[in-house]
Amino acid sequence: MPEGPAPAPVTQRLRVRYAKRGRLRFTSHRDISRAVERAVRRAGIPVAFSAGFTPHPKISYAGAAATGVASEAEYLEIGLTEPRDPARVRADLDAALPDGLDIVDVVTVRPVRTGEAQAKPGALADRLEASEWRIRLDGVASDDAAAAVAAFLAATEIEVERLTKKGRRRFDVRAAVSALELDRRAEETADAPCAILRMVVRHTTPAVRPDDILTGLRQVADLAPPSPPLVTRLAQGPLDAATGGLADPLDSDRENGQPSGDEAGAASGSALPISGEAVSADVVSA
Repeated sequence: MPEGPAPAPVTQRLRVRYAKRGRLRFTSHRDISRAVERAVRRAGIPVAFSAGFTPHPKISYAGAAATGVASEAEYLEIGLTEPRDPARVRADLDAALPDGLDIVDVVTVRPVRTGEAQAKPGALADRLEASEWRIRLDGVASDDAAAAVAAFLAATEIEVERLTKKGRRRFDVRAAVSALELDRRAEETADAPCAILRMVVRHTTPAVRPDDILTGLRQVADLAPPSPPLVTRLAQGPLDAATGGLADPLDSDRENGQPSGDEAGAASGSALPISGEAVSADVVSA
């Protein structure tokens, strides 16, 4: 057993939305995790640590975008040993991170009130039901993209094949797409001829990625962009079945009661496990 005092308990949990922009879209999730840990230290944020021989900062990530993909909506949760003003944490952490990793929002995790009682806050990952994506296809005519979108939406099933950790798998990409359209306004203001797609894709198992949707468009309409697509995640969160839009996954934390920490977790269940639209102009730049 490790000797020494027990680590300081978590007294406040914060949920953070951050963006991955410009060249930082090519940064791996592991390198982003290291950058965040360094920034937390530089900013003097009192992060809590796990117990054991190799303590780790209590920072967990949910729904991370793949390497090479820009994002305006990445999320993490951090446990603190001392309460801090979320606005101050946002400013200090943003200043300590490299350009291109930008803090968008910070809120305090709050327990859910059920009458007079308080329940454990739901896991952040459970709120991330779908993502909204923008895909810029340079060198593709808008009319060709529109025809491909119409063919995709008219299909009842579109199977694609991809190599996964469990080997090659075939899965239906059409069922995961709740909305798909051309963004003609964005096309008009683009710096080069292109087609720009926007789509809402449900989070499924196996995950349906934007490149899977492009594979499906190639199958149904022979749409083959001459250059690699520029992919940006614009949002992720709860999916509104009626409107097809996404809600802010941090809204319920803003609306509920008191901050939660280890004391709240002990009263209502175990703590979150540790795991490793204002869009900037540089999101889709080369």
